[in-house]
Amino acid sequence: MARARLLPAYLVQRFHGWRATTWLDNKAWYRKLATGGQHPRAMVISCCDSRVHVTSIFGADEGEFFIHRNIANLVPPYNPDGEYHGTSAAVEYAVTALKVAHLVVLGHANCGGVKGCHDMCCGRAPELEEKSSFVGRWMDILRPGYDRIAELPEDLRIPALEKQAVLVSLENLMTFPFVRAAVEAEELTLHGLWTSMGEGALEQFDPDRGVFVPV
Repeated sequence: MARARLLPAYLVQRFHGWRATTWLDNKAWYRKLATGGQHPRAMVISCCDSRVHVTSIFGADEGEFFIHRNIANLVPPYNPDGEYHGTSAAVEYAVTALKVAHLVVLGHANCGGVKGCHDMCCGRAPELEEKSSFVGRWMDILRPGYDRIAELPEDLRIPALEKQAVLVSLENLMTFPFVRAAVEAEELTLHGLWTSMGEGALEQFDPDRGVFVPV
């Protein structure tokens, strides 16, 4: 591919630094991971936002989490239409092949995708309404969540919509037959989390109370 280029120097330097320290000190462990296959206990669906660092939040090592990232940590409804479905494919693989025991949807504060959905639903982002907008059509997944919080004062809407992104995704996960079957067989549990990096906070959805509570 003629347009591809070599890595920038700073990334090359970081790789060599990692290989000379972390990899070299743990060479046997990395080789075991490479040859033994992956056996993660949990899948995490998080946002693409570069500030969201799942492994750091939980102090996880390589091989612990099967991680899928997309705009606003959304899961679409089950829709086997023969088209391209990256998130649905990741969920299918995690549940049916890897047989993870936990599936976590992790939302976060100051999510640009959620703000875009809010602005689109309010009529302030006409560019996202265009059929050609991949972001806009992806954020359509969250419209039911916006409808639930539309009557809130404006300053409360976006934080509430960030948590709706988690809840809508959990609801949509249960439309996947293999997810529902695993949950009902008590082979899989679903979890909804929301984090604020600036505050060092983590909240989890409590289904008995219907609210997010501090961890």
